[in-house]
Amino acid sequence: MAAKGWQERAAVFDARAAEYDQWYEGSPLFALERDALKGLATPLVGPALEIGVGPGRFAEALGVRFGLDPAWSPLALARRRGVLPGQGVGEHLPYRSGIFGTVYLLFTLCFVTDPAAVLAECHRVIRPGGHLVLGLVPVASPWGKALAAKKAADHPFYRHARFYEVGEAEALLLGAGFAVVERRSALFQPPDAKLGAEPAREGALEGAGFVVMVGRRR
Repeated sequence: MAAKGWQERAAVFDARAAEYDQWYEGSPLFALERDALKGLATPLVGPALEIGVGPGRFAEALGVRFGLDPAWSPLALARRRGVLPGQGVGEHLPYRSGIFGTVYLLFTLCFVTDPAAVLAECHRVIRPGGHLVLGLVPVASPWGKALAAKKAADHPFYRHARFYEVGEAEALLLGAGFAVVERRSALFQPPDAKLGAEPAREGALEGAGFVVMVGRRR
């Protein structure tokens, strides 16, 4: 979230942290996304940071030690899950340069107003040869369209979101000094389906509701 206006964007996650956290409990959607991330072939080393860590569900599942978020209430939940929390925004990371082996940016790019600045900060804090793991819901996918409809309906969690195509996100990564070394896709079932088990597939594939790109810091 941008340094300007981030308070408004963070306020809803601060006020509704328990509700947001509860959504993950037993969610087949979370399970599919988590498994896609855990199945990445790229060797990812620590220490690791998740920007937009929220209540720490992904960080806990992926063994991420550090988490940053502008909202205080979710950070308290993340701490209980073993994450070392920090309050701040992606445009101004409160960490030394080259300190992390891996940075995760999962479902967070859509909430920032200056993605180039956030990715530049990621590049700064990742050591040479380290990796940025970017996870997003492509705007043209059925899941992206469902979220765009929620935004249009002024949903409190999505009213400020800006969703991206895979090509747009990849261009941002390249512009920030990352070489994309792996792409992985999941969630081919439609949003109105009763979700079942589904293996993730290699590549950034059309129709996928969740795409992961791994960028290596040049």
